[in-house]
Amino acid sequence: MSPLPVLLLFLAVPLVEIYLLIQVGSLIGAFTTVALVVLTAVIGASLARYQGLVTLQRVQASLARGEAPAIEMLEGVILFVGAVLLLTPGFVTDLAGFACLVPPLRRSLALWALQHVIVPPAPSGGPRSPTAGHETRTLEGEYRREDD
Repeated sequence: MSPLPVLLLFLAVPLVEIYLLIQVGSLIGAFTTVALVVLTAVIGASLARYQGLVTLQRVQASLARGEAPAIEMLEGVILFVGAVLLLTPGFVTDLAGFACLVPPLRRSLALWALQHVIVPPAPSGGPRSPTAGHETRTLEGEYRREDD
């Protein structure tokens, strides 16, 4: 991935946040704007903590069932990102942070990341594919330990 989009993001987000803070401050006053930013950070932090504990319980339940808690772990990462966004002063980052706290949105984002980012789609069988022209086989069998 090119560093240009990341650089643009790091430049655009603070500029948009400053612009919105100035606009909102001119409408409702500077003190009220600061109080609103602090209030969203406090509410967001407490919601992130609660959602984090719920997600941790789901991770533990998945492990107890013998399942891999991949989606729950991704949701934990998304919760962490949401908490960081909520602690960052500004309205755009607060909106993105609160979106990370909504369970259906968070789950959808985790599923999308699992399917497209973490486990990329299978190759299409083009010329660069390692399985091009080869059929994949699954071997099944049983085993017994001889040293017991």
